Amino acid sequence: MDIIEYNKLVRDKIPEIISADGKTAITIKIGGFELKQALVRKLTEEGEEYLESLDSEEIADLMEILHGLMEAEGISYEEVERIRLEKKEKRGGFSKGIFLQTVQDE
Repeated sequence: MDIIEYNKLVRDKIPEIISADGKTAITIKIGGFELKQALVRKLTEEGEEYLESLDSEEIADLMEILHGLMEAEGISYEEVERIRLEKKEKRGGFSKGIFLQTVQDE
């Protein structure tokens, strides 16, 4: 019997998929701050996967994780979008590709 350790957050239906494959998934349910930490780790993991593949499917995974964070935080997409637009108005977005290297005192 082979045992593979993952110790990471997975999509909700993954245990069912594993079971349908004739294997047993041992899981626990996490919430609160522990869930938020796991979601941020997952965000990093999926971000790295996107950089490796540049596949738009990875962007969809990133969005799903962000939706999970919003749900864990108890904030709606509309509220996040309102905040995003306010910040974009005040400080700009990231579309121009400006990469700050240094700042010098005059």
